[in-house]
Amino acid sequence: MDDYKSLPAILKANAEHYGDSRVAIREKEFGIWQSVTWKGYYENVKSFALGLYDMGFRRGHKLCYMGDNRPEGLYSELAAQSLGGAIVGVYPDSHLEQVEYIINHSDSSFVVAGDQEQADKALAIKEKVPNVTKIIVDDPKGMRHYNDPILAYFRDIQERGRRFDEKEPGFFERILDAVTLEDVGMINYTSGTTGLPKGSMITHRNMISVARAQDFVDNASPDFEYVSFLPLPWIGEQEFGVYWAVCSAFTVNFPEKVETVQENIREIGPHIMLAPPRIWERICSEVLVKIKDAAWIKRKAYKFFLPLGYKVAEIRFKSQQPSLLLKLAIRAAYWSLFRPLKNYFGLTRLKHVYTGGAPLGPEIFKLFQALGVNIKQAYGMTEQTAASVIHRLGDIRLDTVGIPLPGLEFRVSDTGELLSRGDTIFKGYYNNPKATEAALEGGWFHSGDAAVIDDDGHIIIIDRMSDVMKLADGSKFSPQLIENKLKFSPYIMDAVVIGQNRPFIAAMIAIDMANVGKWAEENKLPYTTFADLSQKDEVYDLIAGEVAVTNESLPKVAKVRRFVLLYKQLDPDDDELTRTRKVRRKFVEERYKDLIVALYGDKGKLEVVADIRYTDGKEFKMKTSVTIMEVSQEKQGS
Repeated sequence: MDDYKSLPAILKANAEHYGDSRVAIREKEFGIWQSVTWKGYYENVKSFALGLYDMGFRRGHKLCYMGDNRPEGLYSELAAQSLGGAIVGVYPDSHLEQVEYIINHSDSSFVVAGDQEQADKALAIKEKVPNVTKIIVDDPKGMRHYNDPILAYFRDIQERGRRFDEKEPGFFERILDAVTLEDVGMINYTSGTTGLPKGSMITHRNMISVARAQDFVDNASPDFEYVSFLPLPWIGEQEFGVYWAVCSAFTVNFPEKVETVQENIREIGPHIMLAPPRIWERICSEVLVKIKDAAWIKRKAYKFFLPLGYKVAEIRFKSQQPSLLLKLAIRAAYWSLFRPLKNYFGLTRLKHVYTGGAPLGPEIFKLFQALGVNIKQAYGMTEQTAASVIHRLGDIRLDTVGIPLPGLEFRVSDTGELLSRGDTIFKGYYNNPKATEAALEGGWFHSGDAAVIDDDGHIIIIDRMSDVMKLADGSKFSPQLIENKLKFSPYIMDAVVIGQNRPFIAAMIAIDMANVGKWAEENKLPYTTFADLSQKDEVYDLIAGEVAVTNESLPKVAKVRRFVLLYKQLDPDDDELTRTRKVRRKFVEERYKDLIVALYGDKGKLEVVADIRYTDGKEFKMKTSVTIMEVSQEKQGS
């Protein structure tokens, strides 16, 4: 790491080493994969950086990027960093208040908008973000008649940079050389589950350290492929699609659009994949539905071979080797069932595959291991520059999140909180010295997670310390554990478990519209809307069966006794979820407080007034009926 003082300095070294001989970035446009070499990557960054400099961007300034995953997002990021500045990411589906807050809080002076939609957002709040001097648009499609003087266009800025380079040759290299490991290269905003997002200051030392540590554990060669489909503002995508990719020089691929991600993953066949639990849950649901719809012989093969996959996975979890007979059987299973399934989802070439952002339910974990997808848990936070703990191949345990990356030190405080320190720990929160002091008290980063470190060095995350709940009788339980188990069902999209100081555990459940809708059609059950489908008696019976199955794997204290089906899906635009789909528990409990009261009252139907939000942000109220459903406790283990 000491050889390079910044991430763009490594990019420059890659350009000098590989030139035009190796592809750094690929993007699918108009049905064709467009390639950019390492030399082209560097030249794009350089020209945009010099264009920004010529327009007044200086050391310490911030550039806000709001758009989909595209090469220009990476060019914007490394250009700002090359000038000693920082990138600030905004999720492309953020609403206006969130965009305004992040731009103002970060003191961003430039905004790069990916397309017309994002430019419209920036223009709508331009009077409220006085520090912004230019809104630079990447894709100008549909903006021919826009004439606001605050607007500029990405390619024009690059052309301006090339002219600057002709006048001042060598200037870029000199200014790049002045960037140091301690400079802040990114302000990454936390998910804001408990309040306003905080801006985590990530230095070049943090970025390079986490990439080097990740590569030490799971080496990535330059011929590896990675598909960047998770939002760039998420620190996990930053680690894999930017820091690790630049430091290890593998290829990053950008899908054509959100709707084609699965198809594009199948085309590329990545060697590295990172996805949060919601993606793996969705694939799991598709596997279950696909098998259910398959021909009878394929269903027979699934029922015969999958238990063999589970058996081999269990043996490997124990660091043992399967017998020769079992190896032969699993090879037959691979060619007849597992490989076609993996091919369908583009998972065949995977070498390093991870889940991160939140715990993955053990049932889903086991299913992928049974299919031969060696998925590993990666644990980390924005303040730790993403992954800080990871499973090792041959040492995967479902009850842990793995072992710390090299160079990081962990311990558990007297109160049970997980603490860490090392080169990947952030510099602090931007413009928030009080929060910084609390987070880094005593030289250790305080995670807010309740955890245990076992004798083998594995870390067991119990839950957020603020989320661990206690029933009225004093029994403790983890709502997140129960929610993850519920979401193993293909018919359940989200679940929020309730029980703090209550006599028993209850749950508010949002159905998976696609899978429940398909089930309804197969069972000739007519419906019109999500609200209509979710409140059908037959759907309540279906979900009651799924909850009962979940209860069988839970200890007595953690069983769900009652549930209600929500009349709408939980939505980040309604502030019920973060942009990474973590439940904002306190907000949800306040919004649905009438339902929670009803869950601990009489069973049966209940009329409620629902708050519904249109896509344009306007809200209205609607009367609807919900059912408080008791879950059968028969045949459930203790």
